[in-house]
Amino acid sequence: MARKPGSMYHNIKQQPYTRREYMGGVPLSRITQFVLGNKRDKFPIQLMLYSDEACQIRHTSLESARIAANRFLEKKIGVNDYRLTISVYPHHVLRENKQATGAGADRVSQGMRASFGKTVGTAARVKRGQTIMKVETFERNIEYSRNALIKASSKLPPPCKIKYAS
Repeated sequence: MARKPGSMYHNIKQQPYTRREYMGGVPLSRITQFVLGNKRDKFPIQLMLYSDEACQIRHTSLESARIAANRFLEKKIGVNDYRLTISVYPHHVLRENKQATGAGADRVSQGMRASFGKTVGTAARVKRGQTIMKVETFERNIEYSRNALIKASSKLPPPCKIKYAS
């Protein structure tokens, strides 16, 4: 896992690094499911969580947002009254030039020599206004769904807004 803070991977700085067939040792995405809840029924109401700025969202952050929203919805409205969908996929591979720290690090560490970096995780690149997460539900559950998306947005790095559609 990455040892550096998430704020270092927040901004989009370079071209996407996505060709996994040329890389070795890319860690698997932490996101286990992209569609949760009732996958068969049709729901009249849609609430969408969208990004207010362009940035990168790490796969661990997306997974924690998914867990927070799903747990809240399961407790409040039950498994059969909603569908939660994650709309972005972490394609971009993150690299880190690991530095040795502590006593004797100057003898072990190579500094900036061959500083391309090892793969430490993946991130989803999100544009401004792009939907990150969507909840489909019935009209009686709008407030619970909105609160679930607010809980999920607190786990994500960009400022997020909620859009309502019927």
